[in-house]
Amino acid sequence: MILPIVAYGSQVLRAKTEEIEASYPDLKELLEDMYETMEASNGIGLAAPQVGKAIRLFLVDATAIEDVEPSGFRQTFINPIIEEEWETPWEFEEGCLSIPNIRENVKRNANIRITYQDENFKTHTKEFDGMIARIIQHEYDHIEGILFTDRIHPLKRQFLKKRLENISKGRVQVAYKMKFPKRR
Repeated sequence: MILPIVAYGSQVLRAKTEEIEASYPDLKELLEDMYETMEASNGIGLAAPQVGKAIRLFLVDATAIEDVEPSGFRQTFINPIIEEEWETPWEFEEGCLSIPNIRENVKRNANIRITYQDENFKTHTKEFDGMIARIIQHEYDHIEGILFTDRIHPLKRQFLKKRLENISKGRVQVAYKMKFPKRR
């Protein structure tokens, strides 16, 4: 089932997320729905807060991105903790399904080490670099209540203020289902 993406301004996007256990209700269905939602909205990542769940869970699917190693990367991250970030930060234009039609350059470290559980609750600690590391950091920010617009220069954020307000009111064209916090 395709779930609505929660828009900028929704409180759940700023919420403190909770760890989950294997007994989390209907987790298998939630994961299936989140993957289906991400695909239907042409996303490469989706965090649980973006579908209204304040839990520590996100998905990454970089299969559509050319020249990404490892190719075909698709992974579920449950209860993740970024242990370390290193290497010179690099700037790259990012967007977000919860903030449609806005893209800005964001600096992120090139390498990360992350500990997480997969969909079977098996624990992994892995290192990622480049675009995969960037996508993971973006989605990780979501479960920490941070949006990519928080990472841009305050002056640029000020210029975007009206557009962000319009998104929260549903005054935006999107090709996927969304839930707007201030729509009347």
